[in-house]
Amino acid sequence: MTVLHPESWDPPIGYSNGITVPAGRIVFVAGQVGWDEKQVFHSEDIAPQFAQALDNIIAVLAEAGGKPEHICRMTAYCTDKPEYLAARREIGGIWREKIGKHFPAMTMVFVSALLDEPGKIELEATAVIPE
Repeated sequence: MTVLHPESWDPPIGYSNGITVPAGRIVFVAGQVGWDEKQVFHSEDIAPQFAQALDNIIAVLAEAGGKPEHICRMTAYCTDKPEYLAARREIGGIWREKIGKHFPAMTMVFVSALLDEPGKIELEATAVIPE
Protein backbone atom coordinates (compact mmCIF):
# COMPACT_ATOMS: atom_id res chain seq x y z
CA MET A 1 0.00 0.00 0.00
CA THR A 2 1.42 3.36 -1.00
CA VAL A 3 0.19 6.75 0.19
CA LEU A 4 -0.38 9.25 -2.62
CA HIS A 5 0.61 12.76 -1.59
CA PRO A 6 1.45 15.51 -4.08
CA GLU A 7 4.82 16.95 -3.07
CA SER A 8 3.67 20.58 -2.98
CA TRP A 9 0.66 19.89 -0.70
CA ASP A 10 0.65 20.43 3.06
CA PRO A 11 0.42 17.11 4.91
CA PRO A 12 -3.08 15.94 5.87
CA ILE A 13 -3.79 15.31 9.54
CA GLY A 14 -5.24 11.91 10.41
CA TYR A 15 -5.93 10.68 6.88
CA SER A 16 -4.32 10.18 3.47
CA ASN A 17 -5.36 11.98 0.30
CA GLY A 18 -5.04 8.80 -1.71
CA ILE A 19 -3.84 5.20 -1.51
CA THR A 20 -2.68 2.79 -4.18
CA VAL A 21 -2.54 -0.94 -3.57
CA PRO A 22 -1.20 -3.86 -5.57
CA ALA A 23 -3.59 -6.60 -6.61
CA GLY A 24 -5.32 -8.39 -3.77
CA ARG A 25 -8.70 -9.42 -2.44
CA ILE A 26 -11.04 -6.46 -2.02
CA VAL A 27 -13.29 -6.39 1.04
CA PHE A 28 -16.18 -3.95 1.34
CA VAL A 29 -17.44 -3.37 4.89
CA ALA A 30 -20.94 -1.91 5.14
CA GLY A 31 -21.75 0.99 7.41
CA GLN A 32 -21.13 0.03 11.02
CA VAL A 33 -22.65 2.00 13.89
CA GLY A 34 -21.75 2.11 17.57
CA TRP A 35 -23.70 -0.93 18.68
CA ASP A 36 -22.35 -4.26 19.85
CA GLU A 37 -22.79 -7.71 18.29
CA LYS A 38 -26.32 -7.88 19.75
CA GLN A 39 -27.21 -4.52 18.14
CA VAL A 40 -27.28 -2.73 21.49
CA PHE A 41 -25.93 0.81 21.94
CA HIS A 42 -24.10 1.23 25.26
CA SER A 43 -23.62 4.98 24.95
CA GLU A 44 -25.22 7.97 23.30
CA ASP A 45 -21.86 9.78 23.19
CA ILE A 46 -19.97 9.98 19.94
CA ALA A 47 -16.51 8.81 21.08
CA PRO A 48 -17.67 5.45 22.53
CA GLN A 49 -19.88 4.96 19.48
CA PHE A 50 -16.87 5.63 17.23
CA ALA A 51 -14.80 3.10 19.20
CA GLN A 52 -17.50 0.43 18.85
CA ALA A 53 -18.08 1.15 15.14
CA LEU A 54 -14.33 0.83 14.55
CA ASP A 55 -14.27 -2.46 16.49
CA ASN A 56 -17.13 -3.64 14.27
CA ILE A 57 -15.19 -2.72 11.10
CA ILE A 58 -12.15 -4.62 12.43
CA ALA A 59 -14.29 -7.68 13.31
CA VAL A 60 -15.93 -7.86 9.88
CA LEU A 61 -12.56 -7.41 8.18
CA ALA A 62 -11.10 -10.22 10.32
CA GLU A 63 -13.80 -12.55 8.97
CA ALA A 64 -12.09 -12.17 5.57
CA GLY A 65 -8.62 -12.69 7.09
CA GLY A 66 -7.91 -8.96 7.00
CA LYS A 67 -6.22 -6.62 9.44
CA PRO A 68 -6.72 -2.91 10.14
CA GLU A 69 -3.64 -2.05 8.06
CA HIS A 70 -5.43 -3.46 4.99
CA ILE A 71 -8.04 -0.68 5.13
CA CYS A 72 -7.43 1.65 2.21
CA ARG A 73 -10.60 3.79 2.32
CA MET A 74 -13.06 4.79 5.01
CA THR A 75 -16.10 7.05 5.05
CA ALA A 76 -17.64 8.37 8.26
CA TYR A 77 -21.18 9.70 8.49
CA CYS A 78 -21.83 11.83 11.55
CA THR A 79 -25.01 13.49 12.82
CA ASP A 80 -23.49 16.07 15.18
CA LYS A 81 -20.63 18.25 13.93
CA PRO A 82 -20.13 20.22 17.17
CA GLU A 83 -20.01 17.01 19.24
CA TYR A 84 -17.58 15.44 16.76
CA LEU A 85 -15.29 18.48 16.85
CA ALA A 86 -15.39 18.53 20.67
CA ALA A 87 -14.45 14.82 20.77
CA ARG A 88 -11.85 14.96 17.97
CA ARG A 89 -8.85 14.49 20.27
CA GLU A 90 -10.49 11.53 22.03
CA ILE A 91 -11.51 10.01 18.68
CA GLY A 92 -7.92 10.40 17.46
CA GLY A 93 -6.71 8.52 20.53
CA ILE A 94 -9.20 5.73 19.86
CA TRP A 95 -7.96 5.52 16.27
CA ARG A 96 -4.31 5.27 17.35
CA GLU A 97 -5.18 2.63 19.97
CA LYS A 98 -7.06 0.41 17.50
CA ILE A 99 -5.44 1.18 14.14
CA GLY A 100 -2.10 2.74 15.03
CA LYS A 101 -0.49 5.17 12.63
CA HIS A 102 -2.15 3.74 9.53
CA PHE A 103 -4.23 6.46 7.88
CA PRO A 104 -6.29 5.38 4.84
CA ALA A 105 -8.02 7.74 2.43
CA MET A 106 -10.93 9.05 4.51
CA THR A 107 -14.00 11.20 4.07
CA MET A 108 -16.22 12.70 6.78
CA VAL A 109 -19.81 13.54 5.87
CA PHE A 110 -22.24 15.26 8.22
CA VAL A 111 -25.82 14.05 7.87
CA SER A 112 -29.13 14.88 9.50
CA ALA A 113 -29.75 11.39 10.89
CA LEU A 114 -28.75 7.73 10.79
CA LEU A 115 -31.19 4.87 10.41
CA ASP A 116 -30.28 3.30 13.76
CA GLU A 117 -31.12 5.42 16.82
CA PRO A 118 -29.40 6.73 18.89
CA GLY A 119 -26.52 6.35 16.44
CA LYS A 120 -24.38 9.43 15.90
CA ILE A 121 -21.62 8.01 13.70
CA GLU A 122 -21.46 5.31 11.04
CA LEU A 123 -18.29 4.00 9.38
CA GLU A 124 -17.85 2.10 6.13
CA ALA A 125 -14.57 0.81 4.77
CA THR A 126 -12.84 -0.77 1.81
CA ALA A 127 -9.81 -2.97 2.39
CA VAL A 128 -7.43 -4.85 0.12
CA ILE A 129 -5.95 -8.01 1.55
CA PRO A 130 -2.65 -8.87 -0.17
CA GLU A 131 -2.57 -12.10 -2.15
